[in-house]
Amino acid sequence: MRFISWNVNGLRACIQKGFMDFFTDVDADFFCLQETKLQAGQIEMDLPDYKQFWNYAEKKGYSGTAIFAKTEPISTALGVGVPELDTEGRLITLEYPEFYLVTCYTPNAQRELARIDHRLKWEAAFSDYLKKLDAIKPVIVCGDLNVAHKEIDLKNPSSNRGNAGFSDEERGAFSDLLSVGFTDSFRHLNPDATGAYTWWSYMFNARKNNSGWRIDYFLVSNRIADKIKAAPIYAEILGSDHCPVGLELDL
Repeated sequence: MRFISWNVNGLRACIQKGFMDFFTDVDADFFCLQETKLQAGQIEMDLPDYKQFWNYAEKKGYSGTAIFAKTEPISTALGVGVPELDTEGRLITLEYPEFYLVTCYTPNAQRELARIDHRLKWEAAFSDYLKKLDAIKPVIVCGDLNVAHKEIDLKNPSSNRGNAGFSDEERGAFSDLLSVGFTDSFRHLNPDATGAYTWWSYMFNARKNNSGWRIDYFLVSNRIADKIKAAPIYAEILGSDHCPVGLELDL
């Protein structure tokens, strides 16, 4: 079973930069998007083999998530269930007989951690939400989680310490999430891999120099970690400042 996650940084723009070529070539069972930057009715996706699920932000041209799935789910849910956190289209959950699939676009703490309080409220609600799902059946979580967990997960850890995406608070929240029963699929298979990044700034030739961050993830419930067969990073795929990441599970 193949899963893909991609922060497309504006789906309409990404489509103009080869999105459908990758989508067709990878032929995933589930294709999850973050930062679609769309409202309802602003795009028509002709995907005859897929069911489409969208969560739109109330603010136009901002945030948003989507999942394209070959299999009809048992149920669907939008958001983490906290009204003040669910206006930005950041979460979709699909339920299947053997697992839940969750795609997430975690709020950015912003420059000088201006939004860190909101971010930490999200982290607490997100963790609680996933724990409740995990108590029922295994969970597969993907998306732009907006944090580089360890120093190995970004090119310049010393100069970025305390910045958004590499603050102690955000890294600690990620550690806490893993500690309640989740496995980082890429690190599970590649514990010591360096230079493995999923986001690069548009400035300073960052992508050309591979000066990046790994902030896009697939997490799985610990009890299905032994089912992880591959966790690729498609760094060669352009079209966004993020690249797609994948997960292959033997479920």
